[in-house]
Amino acid sequence: MTKEPTSLSQKNFFLISFLPAIAYWYLEENYPIRIAITGGLILAILEISFEHFYTKHIHTLSKFNFFLILILGGISLLGEDGLWFKLQPAFTGVAIGGFMIFRLWKGQGMMWEMMESMPNKTPMPAFIIQSLEKHMVLLFMGYGFFMVFVALKLTTDEWLFFKTLGFYIVFGIFFLFEMIYLRLAVKKWHQAQQASEVLNRFKP
Repeated sequence: MTKEPTSLSQKNFFLISFLPAIAYWYLEENYPIRIAITGGLILAILEISFEHFYTKHIHTLSKFNFFLILILGGISLLGEDGLWFKLQPAFTGVAIGGFMIFRLWKGQGMMWEMMESMPNKTPMPAFIIQSLEKHMVLLFMGYGFFMVFVALKLTTDEWLFFKTLGFYIVFGIFFLFEMIYLRLAVKKWHQAQQASEVLNRFKP
């Protein structure tokens, strides 16, 4: 009996440690900090197990978040302080931004690689893709450092909001501005291409 291949949508499905955050938030409100951290770690294990069961695959970002939660959760348990557990989204944001910077420095940006792998890719100049990727770096790095402030200065309720819904709101606003930027950049590029073609016609 042949095993059915995992669909592309399933492979792209991954969880971003929402369940551990929600568990920690609820347990911290009602139980000692050690129970809250332990509950978050247990939910992290259940979350990654569910992803593996559902997709027969674990996304690289899910693995990174899982081991990060285990390490930071372990430190929090030893010190009986939830701060390290709450710093997980900060480390994730800075790590993703740092990895994207490294790929850009190597000349192999992640977004360009994704565009090249698409079956029906739309021709777009590399400098526009790289510009979009630099904006993404600023988003992840900026949000990562912002989450350090949230973990240090704000309440757990506020931390949960910015860890979950707040990030999607910020990302939605970012995506809207990026779409406007992309349309303007592509329009300007097309105009430059047309002007270049006109000038080439008059060359001897």
